[in-house]
Amino acid sequence: MAEQSMVFITSFAPGEAGAITAFNLDTATGALEPLARNAEVENPFFIALTPDRKHLYATHLPGDFESESGYIAAFEIVGNAGELRKINEQPAQGTTTCYVDVDPTGKAVVCANYNSGSIGSYPLQADGSLGEMRSFMQHQGASQVNAQRQDAAHAHCAAISPSGRHVFACDLGLDQVIGYALDAESAQLTPLEQPYVRTLGGGGPRHFTYHPQGAYVYANNELDNSVNVYSYDGDTGLLIERQVISTLPDEFSGLSYTADLKITPDGRYLYCTNRIHDSIAIYRIGADGCLTLVEIQPSLGNFAQNLAITPDGSLLLCANMHAEDTDGDGANLVIFRIDAASGKLTALGEPVAMARPSCIAIV
Repeated sequence: MAEQSMVFITSFAPGEAGAITAFNLDTATGALEPLARNAEVENPFFIALTPDRKHLYATHLPGDFESESGYIAAFEIVGNAGELRKINEQPAQGTTTCYVDVDPTGKAVVCANYNSGSIGSYPLQADGSLGEMRSFMQHQGASQVNAQRQDAAHAHCAAISPSGRHVFACDLGLDQVIGYALDAESAQLTPLEQPYVRTLGGGGPRHFTYHPQGAYVYANNELDNSVNVYSYDGDTGLLIERQVISTLPDEFSGLSYTADLKITPDGRYLYCTNRIHDSIAIYRIGADGCLTLVEIQPSLGNFAQNLAITPDGSLLLCANMHAEDTDGDGANLVIFRIDAASGKLTALGEPVAMARPSCIAIV
């Protein structure tokens, strides 16, 4: 891998403060150099890239992001200087649009709407623009185990499998991981024969990721601070729970919420962020897909949110978004070196201060 990579990082903020900023990352030293800033989207919470790294898609929530309809915006990545050219946008048909993903053929995009509890899919045109929404799936019901957070369906992600055949949506409000078949050619979603698996009552599943060697998948529970391990049938989409493991120290009894989880490209380690506890839980992945805790390290910022791992598996980037009720201290990006022998993390340089970083995409 070359020693230089381009990185896009969102700032989850309204108005002109909301932006997608491009940086040059020196993967040898961990140094970040600002390249360009695009402020054509408000409250850009999540972003995703096409497989050819020529287009970027962002959630766009103008106005009140909790109650007004969201959008997905399409951008062309122009050259190597981090410039984004907006192509078009499409309505997400829901509120608090919080997730976007691109299928591995680059023909379809899916999104998730948190507050309104739905997911949708779009076809991608040859120029990278988004076609009109083809599928819309409204989740129904409510877990009610946590009365405040689980009063209705709240879809928090819609993660496409590496094969492009399946989409799994973590619904925090239902305590369910809901499965769909994806036909990328038509951008159509269809419920799987196993429509969902339940997670812990009151757990609140949030994000979902696939083991690079297949066979296993992982979902973190935001409210319960844990990770679910499932065996995964790549043909049928069948999920079978194998393990639930905590993301917090045994002695910790305070409030905290998980946010994101990522796996190294070699499939050896999984990392999960803890917001408020402000830490990253590190696990070794066994041959059976199950997790063994290595350690829990400070995230070196406030409100540990999103993670990204460089394609060579050498660096982990952590976006500390900072909670809305704080003064902004601790809103930063931290770059860690991953120890290949243990999975442990060592910070490279000082945290880089930035406005509410919420999602990281490495080109």
